[in-house]
Amino acid sequence: MANVEIAGLTKTYGTFRAVTDFGLSVRDGEFLIFLGPSGCGKTTTLRMLAGFIEPDGGQVTLGGRDITHAPPHRRNIGLVFQNYALFPHLSIFENVAFGLRRRKQPEAEIRKRVTDALELVELGHLGDRLPKQLSGGQQQRVAIARAIAIRPDILLLDEPLSNLDARLRLQVRDELRNLQKTLGITTIMVTHDQEEAMSVGDRLVLMRAGMIEQVGTAQELYYQPANRFVADFIGRTNFLSGAAIGNMFRSAGGASLRGGRDMGAASEIMIRPEAIRLGAAEAGGGLNANGPNTLPARISHFVFLGGAIELGLTLEGGERLAVVASPAAVRDAGIELRADAGVTLTISPADIIAM
Repeated sequence: MANVEIAGLTKTYGTFRAVTDFGLSVRDGEFLIFLGPSGCGKTTTLRMLAGFIEPDGGQVTLGGRDITHAPPHRRNIGLVFQNYALFPHLSIFENVAFGLRRRKQPEAEIRKRVTDALELVELGHLGDRLPKQLSGGQQQRVAIARAIAIRPDILLLDEPLSNLDARLRLQVRDELRNLQKTLGITTIMVTHDQEEAMSVGDRLVLMRAGMIEQVGTAQELYYQPANRFVADFIGRTNFLSGAAIGNMFRSAGGASLRGGRDMGAASEIMIRPEAIRLGAAEAGGGLNANGPNTLPARISHFVFLGGAIELGLTLEGGERLAVVASPAAVRDAGIELRADAGVTLTISPADIIAM
């Protein structure tokens, strides 16, 4: 196992800069996620770490060893591809043994490592089968076993779950997380799925246009986004435009909202849908009738999802907010679930984040 230091990594194709001045420290044993929209440079960065793409600038060190220009087979890196990349004519055992045979390991050592790797992914009983005889989830676990059998210093995963159906993706995702923690191996995974990233990563690296927007835990990116792009990409959120004075924000629609701290000269705030608490409509009222953070609204639409209800609300000034509430909270508040029904909403000052 080893830490990874990346400094100023850059890749250009003609006039297009795929990755620009990428710098990052990856701790020994960490599970790091490269996350971002398609074309943001996350896979290009991963492939530069693997040695399949030559960088135009910068440096990569692995455990203190400069591997910037080393060929892939001299980096001791395990790589799991999106499409599994198994050899269809080889048995599962021989697929996992492939990298070890290339490294000319003794036969006894090959058998031990392959057996151990297949047992770790719970496929020890399927070593004599061919890839076509396995499910997609099983094939992906074979690809992971092959990668860890060589005992790499670092494991790189290129969207390893994207070819699986929704149910299998959840299962393999949990297995992958547990396996990584069991092995303690430094792991970097590329994904565009934010839920996947938040569920497995120790830290997330959110990229856009070849550059890093923010690095941090899932909670840090969710509750303390560095900018509007991060806030909008990680989870769902509401944005209200307007003007701030001290810790008060006046929205363009006329609603006054008190934040938990001085918001400076912010012209926009964000509020997460699950941070909005709903109550029954109050008689009389008007904007902020029941306090600076309590507002009247009307239900424009709602969707019942079993464990949650998603509502679209329209404020008196015409602004729209998305809300996620539990069915129990909606029932206990005495809210009538129908279009144009009146409600009140309350937002804690701590949940109002200036952008």
